[in-house]
Amino acid sequence: MWRVNRRADATAPAGRAPHPAGPDLDEALTAALRGDPDAFRVLYRDTQPRVLRYLHALVGEDAEDVASETWLQVSRDLADFAGDGDGFRGWVVTIARHRAIDHQRHRGRRPATPVPAEDLAYLAAGDDTAALALESVATDAAVGLIASLPPDQAEAVLLRVVVGLDAQAAAEVLGKRPGAVRMAAHRGLRALAKRLEQSGYRGV
Repeated sequence: MWRVNRRADATAPAGRAPHPAGPDLDEALTAALRGDPDAFRVLYRDTQPRVLRYLHALVGEDAEDVASETWLQVSRDLADFAGDGDGFRGWVVTIARHRAIDHQRHRGRRPATPVPAEDLAYLAAGDDTAALALESVATDAAVGLIASLPPDQAEAVLLRVVVGLDAQAAAEVLGKRPGAVRMAAHRGLRALAKRLEQSGYRGV
């Protein structure tokens, strides 16, 4: 069962804190568990964009198909879910990750998403390039750049920054310890900063 710490993670990467679900999502979840279709749509609108960006880094152009499979399972198993809005996000992403792994196994490949350096020019730069780059990480080019990291770092950064999970929830998704997720995210962010510097971009 999901146990999510709602407190902002003191060791979260600089520049971006996990996105708290808030009371509205908790209320929508409670109503959706009672069978309210409008409430389920609220959950979908909140979570689907995050799931799509995460899946795009894992399965590329097949993200929409895998997301559809994910939501079919979510709708089927929602009655068995126990937790709050933050936990719901983590649960959905866990399902999405399993569907993505199955999809990759079936396809026998892991798509690469090359990102030319010139496409990164709009990403913020400055004294803390990695932290500032987080502010634009939801864009397609940034997600593609993250996808080029080693898998453990890529997923840690995606779950912490794009999906907005705290270290504990991200660790539950990945089956790792929170400290390992924090370290992987930190290394990933440092690698992103280095790649931005190597691209020759020095800010605007």
